[in-house]
Amino acid sequence: MPGIGMLTKTRRESGRQSIRELTGRFGIMRGRRTKGEKMLAAVMEGPEDIRIHEANRPKVEPGMVRVKLEGCGICASNLPVWEGRPWFRYPMEAGAPGHEGWGIVDEIGPGVSSVSPGDRIAFLSGHAYAEYDVASAESVITLPVHLDGKPFPGEPLGCAVNVVRRSAIRPGDSVAVVGGGFLGMLVAAIAHREGGRVIALSRRRHALETVSQFGITRTVLIDDQTRVLQAVQEMTDGLGCDVVIETAGYQWPLDLAGELTRVRGKLVIAGYHQDGLRQVNLQLWNWRGLDVINAHEREPRVYTEGMWSAVRMVAEGELDPTPLYTHRYTIDSLPTAFRELQEHPHGFVKGLLLFDRNGEGV
Repeated sequence: MPGIGMLTKTRRESGRQSIRELTGRFGIMRGRRTKGEKMLAAVMEGPEDIRIHEANRPKVEPGMVRVKLEGCGICASNLPVWEGRPWFRYPMEAGAPGHEGWGIVDEIGPGVSSVSPGDRIAFLSGHAYAEYDVASAESVITLPVHLDGKPFPGEPLGCAVNVVRRSAIRPGDSVAVVGGGFLGMLVAAIAHREGGRVIALSRRRHALETVSQFGITRTVLIDDQTRVLQAVQEMTDGLGCDVVIETAGYQWPLDLAGELTRVRGKLVIAGYHQDGLRQVNLQLWNWRGLDVINAHEREPRVYTEGMWSAVRMVAEGELDPTPLYTHRYTIDSLPTAFRELQEHPHGFVKGLLLFDRNGEGV
C-alpha cells in the first residue's frame, strides 16, 4: 500500500519535467562515487527505466528528520509506476516512489525533540529509494534495540495492523483474506492472532504454503471461481464469511470477495485500486446488506499508531514477518527487483532494497 508521502498525484498535476529540469532541481550528477553531502538515488526516468544517479542529500527543514537508509521495502503499488501509465509523468523525483523505509537518524531540524541523531527509526516518506530521505518528525517511530539488525519496513506492517483494526474481527468470526501477497499474508496472520477463523485464498500455491507458517490451516487455491465459492461455503456451513478482506487491488478479487461475504457481513477493501475504474455488483451488495469498509488510512497519526502496534507485536514475538522477506536487492539491482516483483518467480513474497551502514548495497 502506498505511503502518505507518495507524490504521484503531485507529479501528475504538475506536468512533465525534462531530465535537465530534474537534474537542476535535485542536483543529480552522473557518476557512481558519493562524498560530502551527496548520495546515490534511484530515478524513475520512464516506464521500466530506473537509473542510479548521484544527487544532493535532502535538506533538513524545521520539524523534519533526515534518515540514512538501512533499507526500503519494494511495494507492489509501485508496479504501475514501473510499467508506465498515461497519468504518470516522468522522470520522477529522486528516490520516488519508495515509501517503506527505515534507518538511522542523520540530522534533525529545528523544533524536533522526539528523536535524536543515531536513533534507529521507521518512517513515512515518499523518496526512500535513495541513501537518504527526509520525513516529518510526526511520521517516524523509534525501533527498540532488540530489533537492531532486523529489517523493519514499518509502513506496510502498520498498514496491515490498521486493516485488521478497521475490520473489527471478533473471536470466532470466519474471515476470508483474498490475495496472497505480502499485505494479504500479514493481514491473515494478524487476523488469526485476533481469534478469527481465517481462510487464506491465493492463486499461488507457494503463498498458501507460506501462510501456513502463521498457524493458518484453511486455505483455498484460486483456480476456478465456482470451485472456490463451493469450498468456502463448505467451510462456513453454507453461510459465507463474516468478514472478507480483499488485499489484491484488482477487479476479479474484488468480485470474488463480494461473493464470499455472507448476508450482513463485512466486505473490507484493503487492496490499492489505482489502475482505473472498478465495477461492483451493487445488487449483490444491497441484497446482502453488506457493510463495505475502505481500510485505507491517510492520517499520519493513524498510520504511525499502526506502526507502533506492529513494533510491539514483532518485539514481543506475536508476529514474525521474517519468512516473508524472501528477496534482497542493492540499489543497482533495483530494475531486477521490479522485474521480479512483476513476474513473481516461485517463492517470491517481498523484496527489500538494502544498504549497509556505509550506504553501500548489501
